Amino acid sequence: MNGEKRRRPRRLKTAVAVIGSTLVLATAGAGWAYWHLNQNIRSVDIDGALGDDRPARAPVTVPAATPSPSASPSASASPSVSPSPAGALNILVLGSDSRSGAANSALGGGDSSGARSDTAMVVHLNSDRTKATVVSIPRDTLVTRPSCPAPSGGTLPAAYNAMFNSAYSVGGPVCAVKTVEQLTGVRMDHYIEIDFSGFARLVDALGGVTVTTAQDIDDDRSHLHLAAGTHRLDGTQALAFARTRHGIGDGSDLGRIKLQQQLVKALLKEVEETDLLTGAAGLYEVADAVTGSLTTDTGLDSLSELRSLAQSLRGVPADGLETITMPVVAAPSDPNRVVALEPAASRLWASLR
Repeated sequence: MNGEKRRRPRRLKTAVAVIGSTLVLATAGAGWAYWHLNQNIRSVDIDGALGDDRPARAPVTVPAATPSPSASPSASASPSVSPSPAGALNILVLGSDSRSGAANSALGGGDSSGARSDTAMVVHLNSDRTKATVVSIPRDTLVTRPSCPAPSGGTLPAAYNAMFNSAYSVGGPVCAVKTVEQLTGVRMDHYIEIDFSGFARLVDALGGVTVTTAQDIDDDRSHLHLAAGTHRLDGTQALAFARTRHGIGDGSDLGRIKLQQQLVKALLKEVEETDLLTGAAGLYEVADAVTGSLTTDTGLDSLSELRSLAQSLRGVPADGLETITMPVVAAPSDPNRVVALEPAASRLWASLR
């Protein structure tokens, strides 16, 4: 009997030690994961590089306070929760092959000698975060590229009738942002860039994405071959879907933009319908794929800042997303290039200020 009494405290001590060790390891693992995800993110100091010679920021507004349901009429003037300041937000999102390496090269990315931006979207979030508008800018648009700080120092001279995506190729994120701001007259509050391999990893981490195409896609350049109908795409196929232009429509960048916009909506629906919280491993895999593929401005270069942005987007449902393309017309100097169609383009950008 006494031996049994002695064994019980010993068993209890052993159990407590095991639980304690597990908690310590779990905490250490969570700490390492947070550090690793933070270290994944690369950033560029856009604000520091461009200074104050930029379009004005959107005015800050304060949402109407929501009174407590139990508050009396006399107390309704005092909100139960203090409202947070908010304002319209504009984010330049680029899809690029800027991170060279085996993974990107295998997916058709660039090499160490250069980089390209295949996708350019201005994401506009309204002040109360209930609606988002995504405006695609065709990469073949001819623009006046302003003088920009050069990545290696000094200043890049202005260029006229330059292809829009040349801004990123010659001047990186800073020049891309400055070119978009000059083209639109809209301040880019944030910058997000995602690379080829990271995008493919993200789709795979989500378990794929479902798209429907009304016609066959047969593009040897993007290596995508799909019969008309509904398909579940893996990461490599989804990337090819976003890059396809020669196997659909008239082969122009405008046809590719329609596919990219379709893919954005499909991905948002996938995220909305996928319960990522059912498995910590799955959630970490998605977070690792996202952060490992991102380059942001310094205002979004940490998990806490990205989480804050994500939380502010909770009110935007998939059907609250509008995708449009900047109005363009064939360039007089080159039928294979386009220019902004005025005054329609200016009216569009004015609506986002």
